[in-house]
Amino acid sequence: MRFIGTIEAKIDAKGRAFLPAPFRKEMQATGKLTLYLRKDIFEECLVLYPENVWNERVDALNRRLSLWNRGHQRIMREFMSDVEEITLDANGRFLISKRYLEMAGINADVKFIGKNDIIEIWSCEKTQEPFMDPEDFAQALEAVMGMDTQLPDVGSSNAAK
Repeated sequence: MRFIGTIEAKIDAKGRAFLPAPFRKEMQATGKLTLYLRKDIFEECLVLYPENVWNERVDALNRRLSLWNRGHQRIMREFMSDVEEITLDANGRFLISKRYLEMAGINADVKFIGKNDIIEIWSCEKTQEPFMDPEDFAQALEAVMGMDTQLPDVGSSNAAK
């Protein structure tokens, strides 16, 4: 399952949103229609996890945590206690509780952002600027993806200087 792109939408007065059609189609193609919603750990947005992805993340966390370590149990409790199972209605809508809307600073206008195997929900106000400066993004991507290359950098604009 791969979610890509950004789709703007509105949350109605009751806190309902339509899961964007491209994301719904991606889920329907795999037969996985249950989602889990939680506040992102690092950012001020919400995250929708398809059931299989959620289970993989919880299993990965379980493998790292000990049942016999108090701190580990606090981490698991915090992670699991702030999650809601989401069911789409016949029209593809789902309810976002008021507390989640407040946590993410969401009013009415949102952006659904496909981020590989999850979907983020952002307030449109928080996404007016790029997440990263384009040059910083290029350098960070080069640092991450260019680690294994052995070729000299001959294609940059600085090569002629």
